[in-house]
Amino acid sequence: MLKLIFALLLAANAALFAYGKGYLGQFSGSEHEPARLQRQHQADKLQLISASRAEAAAAAVAPPAPVPRDEPAAIACLEVGNFLLPDARRFEERLAPLALGDRQQRRNLPGQEISSYIVHIPPQGSRAAAEKKADELRSLGISNFFVMNDSSPLRWGISLGVFRTENAAQSQLATLTKQGVQGARVAPRYSANKQLFYQFRDISEETKARIAKLLARFPEQETRACTNAR
Repeated sequence: MLKLIFALLLAANAALFAYGKGYLGQFSGSEHEPARLQRQHQADKLQLISASRAEAAAAAVAPPAPVPRDEPAAIACLEVGNFLLPDARRFEERLAPLALGDRQQRRNLPGQEISSYIVHIPPQGSRAAAEKKADELRSLGISNFFVMNDSSPLRWGISLGVFRTENAAQSQLATLTKQGVQGARVAPRYSANKQLFYQFRDISEETKARIAKLLARFPEQETRACTNAR
């Protein structure tokens, strides 16, 4: 038993001697900061700085915060004019470059008489686009149509028939839909002496100014806020 205790003490002393000489390395937890810095490469060039200087240096290299962009203000709704059909066509030609899409609508003044109803595919924007749409109709076996290439508001649209009553037009639309035609709709037609107005929704101040500039060619027309009755 005494021999075992002696052997354990001898082993413990040997381990302490080896640790003291550095043969077993150093535990990171027992190292002091100055000693660790002295063993680093080019330790003489390292500097300790305060927390405030460290924060200032970090802010200097941080990317700049994004600058918020101001979006153009939108106007709820604007109405323009009481146009006769010939003037309305001229006005629409000048509106085309604005590409307002669904934000622009042509409407008839209350009390206007409807002369007929047209089943049509809305304007395609160009002759090439209209001819492409016509080819799609031919592929469905539909031949009773024509591309509207006059100066009307439906220019480069496709007429699929004109009917005296809305029921007849809706019936034709239902038949065409069953045949696979997409995008067709029914619209009333009015005599040339009927008056029209235009409604513009969700437009910016810049767009409003451009519309006003176009209206300079139509001095008899006026702009106004939209009314709920319409």
